Amino acid sequence: MSTQRKPEFVEDAVSEQAVQDYLEAHPDFFERHNALLGRLELPHGAGGAVSLVERQVSMLRQKERKLQKQLHDLIEVARDNDVLSAKIHELALQLIAAKDLQGCISSIEEAMRSGFGADHAVLVLFGDPALFEDIKAERFFRVSERDGSTMGPFDTFLNGKGPRCGQVRDSQRDYLFKDDAGEIGSVALVPLGNKAEIGFIAIGSSDADRFHPGMSIDFLARVGDLIAGSLQRF
Repeated sequence: MSTQRKPEFVEDAVSEQAVQDYLEAHPDFFERHNALLGRLELPHGAGGAVSLVERQVSMLRQKERKLQKQLHDLIEVARDNDVLSAKIHELALQLIAAKDLQGCISSIEEAMRSGFGADHAVLVLFGDPALFEDIKAERFFRVSERDGSTMGPFDTFLNGKGPRCGQVRDSQRDYLFKDDAGEIGSVALVPLGNKAEIGFIAIGSSDADRFHPGMSIDFLARVGDLIAGSLQRF
């Protein structure tokens, strides 16, 4: 009689990762084992348990709601863009129809206040103030020497690139909006020409979040290019 012990075979435990890898490699597994789907249960957040199929359906519904929200947001953005495009088109027509500098400036002011709904807006052009004495635009229009002391607070913006949005310094706000400075919560500064060689437009809002550094500036840049091109005609 042999006393040699028979070898014992120990089955290695199957790891969770191995199960996951297998299921990913065989996506048709549950199609071949339909009955298993009905027996598998997963813990539910509200207590009790749900089948794997019910959990999958729930996840698909959540994904659908998320996609529906994304679609809704995209539609809203598209509608807003359509409205902005129409406003830019209308501004372009008004600027084309302007016969002189006075008419051009009046068209810009009307577009800022009525077309684009700005709470406050100011057009600043660089040059000799004496050359613009015949322009009537009340508080909307300013003329300044680019190298003058009043432009000192705007030096970073003037030598930068593209529109700037957000909060502004008190000295900038007081120069631009004067008696209305206290009503300004946020501002968009839009250069006219390369590095604001012609001037710039300041659009002020009473809403502190209306203009902020993280917003898209494409629309503002296009309006600035359009206005700059029109002003250069005169």
